[in-house]
Amino acid sequence: MSYNILLCGVGGQGTVLASKLLAAGAAKDKKVVHSAETIGMAQRGGPVTSHVRIGDDVYSPLIPKGCADLIIAFEPSEAARNIDYLKKDGAVIVNEVTINPVTQALSGEKYDGQEMLDFLSKKTSNLKVVNSNTLCEKFGSAKFFNVAVLGVALGAGYLDISKDAMIQAIECTVKKDFVDTNKEVFNHGIASV
Repeated sequence: MSYNILLCGVGGQGTVLASKLLAAGAAKDKKVVHSAETIGMAQRGGPVTSHVRIGDDVYSPLIPKGCADLIIAFEPSEAARNIDYLKKDGAVIVNEVTINPVTQALSGEKYDGQEMLDFLSKKTSNLKVVNSNTLCEKFGSAKFFNVAVLGVALGAGYLDISKDAMIQAIECTVKKDFVDTNKEVFNHGIASV
C-alpha cells in the first residue's frame, strides 16, 4: 500500500523544504519513502512541484497522474494546474493567498484566486482552504506556511506520519536557529484544524 503526496507552489514558498520534512518524517517512522522535485524556473517565481511517495510498493519517485492521495498547494493556480494528479477520493489543502504569475502581471489583469478555488471545489469534495497570512500571523511571516501547512495536514488526519517523527524531522532538517520556532509553527498548524 502506498500514500502519495504532491506539493506544489511557486519558487520561494518553501515547497522543497516541506517535501524534505515529509520524507524525513516518513523515514523516521521507518517507512519506505521516495521523493523528487521538479523545479523549473523556481528562482524567478516559477512553478515548483514536489512528489513524496510513501510505501513498500513504490518504485518510482514521481507520482503518476490520478494517483495522489493528497495535494498540498501553496498557491491556488498551482493547485488547479496539478489537479490531474489527484486520485478520485483524494484530498486537497490549498492556500487561498495568491501570487501573481509573471504573465498575469504583464497583462494587467486582476487575479484573486477565487476562480481557481471554485474550480477546485468542483474537482474534489475533500477540499480544505487555508490562508497563509492568517495561519502564520502569530509568527510574523507567511514564510512559515510550509511548516504550518504540514501541521494542518497532520491535524486533519491526512498524514500517516506520527507527530513525533515530524518533530524529529524538523530537528534534523531545519537550520538550528529556527528549530524551536518551526516546532511551534508545526504544532500551531495541528491545533488550527
